[in-house]
Amino acid sequence: MELSGGQVRCVAGLGRAYAAAGRQEQARTILEQLTKRAQQSYVSRYELALIYTSLGEKEQAFARLEQAYEEHDRRLVELEAGPQVDPLRSDQRFQDLLRRMNFPQ
Repeated sequence: MELSGGQVRCVAGLGRAYAAAGRQEQARTILEQLTKRAQQSYVSRYELALIYTSLGEKEQAFARLEQAYEEHDRRLVELEAGPQVDPLRSDQRFQDLLRRMNFPQ
């Protein structure tokens, strides 16, 4: 974290790691930090969606993915192959998002 200078992607990665390790309180602390940071500067909603996915909170994850879509977040190109979103793939909302992004079906 120190070496990254607190880059959003690194902070979010730590949040995902905490969630995957079952350390939900720490993952939620990261979410709070990033949400506050988003009030001052850009924070990728895709990154937030990945943390929510790791926490098993699909509704929150899809809400952030929709925001990312509306903001034309460039990280959404990772949706088709990114394993971080595997828990969301079977949901119709995920398939709809891929369709709207013109990914091959």
